[in-house]
Amino acid sequence: MNSEVILNNLLKSKFRSSFKLKDIDIKYVKDKGMDTIKRHAYDFITKRLAPKDIKNDGKQTPMKGHPVFIAQHATATCCRTCLYKWHHIPKDKQLSQEEIDYVVNIIMKWINREINSK
Repeated sequence: MNSEVILNNLLKSKFRSSFKLKDIDIKYVKDKGMDTIKRHAYDFITKRLAPKDIKNDGKQTPMKGHPVFIAQHATATCCRTCLYKWHHIPKDKQLSQEEIDYVVNIIMKWINREINSK
C-alpha cells in the first residue's frame, strides 16, 4: 500500500496521531543524522518485528527512548498485530526484505514529517 496514504490515514486515528517527537528526540535525530537513524530502524525492525515468532508481540516496542520507537507507534509498525491491521502484512510469517524496507521507509517518512513540521 502507498505509504503516503497510510500516513494520512494514521493521522485520522486519535491514538496514532498523539505520538510526536519531543525536542530532545529531534535534537538526537539531527545530531546522529538520518542515515544513522535509518540504520537504527533497520536494526530494530529486523530484530523486533521481522521474525515469524515474537514471544512478546505487542510489547516489544518501548513507548519512548528512541525516535524510531515513537515513530513505530505513530505508524502502527510497533507489533505484528498493528502491522497487520494497518498495513495488511500477515502475522504468521517472517517479514521479507521488501516488507522490512517498506516498514523502515514509512518510519523514516514519519520522522522527516515530524522534523520538518517544527
